[in-house]
Amino acid sequence: MLFNSVAFFCFLPLVYLTYRVLPFRWQNWLLLLAGYVFYGWWDIRFLFLIAFSTTVDFAIGLLLANGRIEKRTLRTISLFLICAAALFLCPDWSAVTSRPAALRGLLVPQRLGLAVLAGTVVFVSTALLMIGRFCARPLTEARRRSLIFCSVLVNLTFLGFFKYFNFFVDSAASVVSSLGVDPQPLHLSVVLPVGISFYTFQSLSYTIDVYRRVAAPTTRFRDFALYVAYFPTMVAGPIERARHLLPQLVQPRQIRAAQSADGLVLILLGLFKKVGIADGLAPAVNAVFSSSGAVSRGDIVLATLLFAVQIFCDFSGYSDIARGVSKLFGIELALNFNLPYFSRSPGEFWKRWHISLSTWLRDYLYIPLGGNRGGPVRTYLNLFVTMLLGGLWHGAAWNYVLWGGYQGALLSGQRLLTRGRLDARASSAPAAAQGTATHALPGLRSVLTTLQICAFFTLCCYGWLLFRASSFAQIRAFTAQLAGLGPGAASVITKPATSAVLGIVVLAFLQVCDYRAERLESFRDWRPELQGVLYAVLIFIFVMGTSNAPVQFIYFQF
Repeated sequence: MLFNSVAFFCFLPLVYLTYRVLPFRWQNWLLLLAGYVFYGWWDIRFLFLIAFSTTVDFAIGLLLANGRIEKRTLRTISLFLICAAALFLCPDWSAVTSRPAALRGLLVPQRLGLAVLAGTVVFVSTALLMIGRFCARPLTEARRRSLIFCSVLVNLTFLGFFKYFNFFVDSAASVVSSLGVDPQPLHLSVVLPVGISFYTFQSLSYTIDVYRRVAAPTTRFRDFALYVAYFPTMVAGPIERARHLLPQLVQPRQIRAAQSADGLVLILLGLFKKVGIADGLAPAVNAVFSSSGAVSRGDIVLATLLFAVQIFCDFSGYSDIARGVSKLFGIELALNFNLPYFSRSPGEFWKRWHISLSTWLRDYLYIPLGGNRGGPVRTYLNLFVTMLLGGLWHGAAWNYVLWGGYQGALLSGQRLLTRGRLDARASSAPAAAQGTATHALPGLRSVLTTLQICAFFTLCCYGWLLFRASSFAQIRAFTAQLAGLGPGAASVITKPATSAVLGIVVLAFLQVCDYRAERLESFRDWRPELQGVLYAVLIFIFVMGTSNAPVQFIYFQF
């Protein structure tokens, strides 16, 4: 279900109104059901993956902390997983959308579903036996390490199979073919589950934090299941930490009028960015990056700039809507974007762009690799490997790996040039506007700050070219054209939608205001009549944007 779809605008009021009339003990059940409906709207079969990951990580969390699980809890999670396999995989749910006569498919079990159900029963039986033996012995650090290894293995196995199996198999086949050997094709028709990278990382962060003893495990299965399947975040983030989200789920919530108003404003901002701007820019960007012929230098520059705006509006728009919807339920989500295009350096950019992912990579990958504790060379290597894997997280394609390597090279280059010294202003500025304090200084320093922002934005845009390109051949051709080494070509880019053009002007104005005020959504300080005019303009551009061809959120594929 898409945030910008008619189905969601029917789904959200129904869930919200029901939520408001229910007592607290039923609100979490409602949100859990809403999460499963929200995700299952796309393909109900993949709810089994979420159920499996939820069950395994909940059990491992309890074992990591206590070395035991109550029999009642074991019965609950075992029954839940078996029922999930039977409900989500055995019926032919495609019959629901076909002719009524085909509804009998709901009653005829599917062969694959029966096979998975049988496998699930065997898995549960084996797991219960192993847990019984595990609980009979003292909980040592070696046994805790084996548990966290199981959590990482299960989650990354699912992620690796569905997201990267064909990528690595096809890449290996290409290498073998280059050696003169004709490999047998082993390409599987594997559908990538929407948002699998997001809920996998979110679930993994829970077990890792419990293993590190920086978070206590939840003892109620429904609360952890809701943490994994909380519908505002489960498809495209933010990637929430258990330490931040779980305490809000287990305590009664009071929904304040100001919080709800803030949520509606965020939803409007997100729809304005996504529908009005991002969807309006998509045809112009696609015309260049989907072209199979020669493209002019001007087209490449303009399309890359437009894509920089498109991906920001698309992804930050989703995050705004997610945060806004969550506020309606009295739950605060983490900030995911903080004026990223006002960054002056790669390090500052990754404190502002996709903050929940960059901090996840820092805490669960970069620091465990050694961080900056092993000397300069080891630090550069750790940065490069972290961003390389971060690029691979974005998608199963070599251009994402190249983009990650490019980001790692920028971070390593910054550290090399500054000899490891962090920008003091960026590290000491308020969280709402890190690194923006120098804009108020007059004279030369203000000019230098502007030049730094422009210089890094140029480097950032070339990274977006690597990210958006459809092949290595296109990257080579576009890079050569930018360097003045390519052939001349006629323009192929199309005109962006009017809503996008107007929206960019309004968004740029708002972003500059936020930068100068050193905090996001600074328009809330405006006089009420000016705020009313702004909201009217945002609604107008959003409504205008509904005539644009709808485009799936870019980060759904990650």
